[in-house]
Amino acid sequence: MIPRHLAATVDRAATQYPVVSVNGPRQSGKTTLLRRTFPRHHYVSLESPDERAFALEDPRGFLGRFDGPVILDEAQRAPDLFSYIQTIVDAEPAPGRFLLSGSRNFLLLRSISQSLAGRVRLARLLPFSLAELTRREAPAVGDLLAGGTRKPAPAGAWTDHAVRGFYPRIHDLGLDPGEWLAQYFQTYLERDVRDLTQVGDLEAFGRFVRLCAGRAGGLLNLSSLGNDCGVSHDTARRWLSVLEASYVTFLLRPYHRSFNKRLRKRPKLYFVDTGLLCWLLRIRDAEQLASHAARGAVFENLVIAEALKAGCNAGEPPELHHLRDQRGNEIDLVVETPQGPHLVEIKSGETVGGDFFKGIAHWRSLAGPAVPATLVYGGTESYVRNGVDVRAWRDWA
Repeated sequence: MIPRHLAATVDRAATQYPVVSVNGPRQSGKTTLLRRTFPRHHYVSLESPDERAFALEDPRGFLGRFDGPVILDEAQRAPDLFSYIQTIVDAEPAPGRFLLSGSRNFLLLRSISQSLAGRVRLARLLPFSLAELTRREAPAVGDLLAGGTRKPAPAGAWTDHAVRGFYPRIHDLGLDPGEWLAQYFQTYLERDVRDLTQVGDLEAFGRFVRLCAGRAGGLLNLSSLGNDCGVSHDTARRWLSVLEASYVTFLLRPYHRSFNKRLRKRPKLYFVDTGLLCWLLRIRDAEQLASHAARGAVFENLVIAEALKAGCNAGEPPELHHLRDQRGNEIDLVVETPQGPHLVEIKSGETVGGDFFKGIAHWRSLAGPAVPATLVYGGTESYVRNGVDVRAWRDWA
């Protein structure tokens, strides 16, 4: 069993807050994390029809069964419980009294915001990070930006990791990723999508998700996306919100600071897991990815997703942005730190060329040469060049 970096964050939160909520995509390991970290807690899953019926019909009696702290799995399945939990923790605010998990972000957060604001600590568990797979200590985003060589390094090529993906069951059980991801996606369509929104045509929605995969790493254009799928702009927006709420995709917002340039205001679209992204693109092995037209986009997605995981695991979701002006000058990733912005350029090539620094040089000419910058690339050596921290992908994780 591979230890999860979020465990320390959740364990600490349970000593400070009466309610701790862990949300994240289905099959990201939320139940395993909570049960292993808190083995003495009662456990009940609201996926069970009997338990869910009990919770919905008699919330007070359902919660009254437990004479100590309890883990409520898939808590958003019984939203009326949250008002009763509020009453209990207001009367007895013992830390760690209720641990909640959920895989449907907006349903869980809506219930929490209505009943448990100020009483709950939120945490997000995403699929494995590269650091977790190599049993390294948990890095914060600042650690990723700090530079240096990290040991042990992930074995194999980055393409191997990207195609395999990071869902725990694939790694824990040694499953074939293509077969598992196919079942995962089908289950997602048949269960989560039907529960989250009234999608009348699941085939059209599945086609929409594949079109999103083809646009990963690009500026989001909902009108174009809707037209290609044969749905309206509003439907495309609603369907994209479903993908975000169920942790299939995430958006990288444009950087907000003015550089006396007209900046693009559109977000960029990424997938939480590159394995699912590759499966949707019909990329089945590392060799195919190495020569695929989407190679650069998948590598960029991998690097940015690692930064997102590092922040979430540390309990501090990072401020991640992209930067692009009307002339196409861009920075793939801008990380907002207490010291200011940190520029990150991402290139899948294994040999560093002078043109790799073009974007950093352009934005440094506007923001100042002292702005810290990192170049993450697909090669194997890490060093400093032209004042830029050049980082092999293995040393980014």
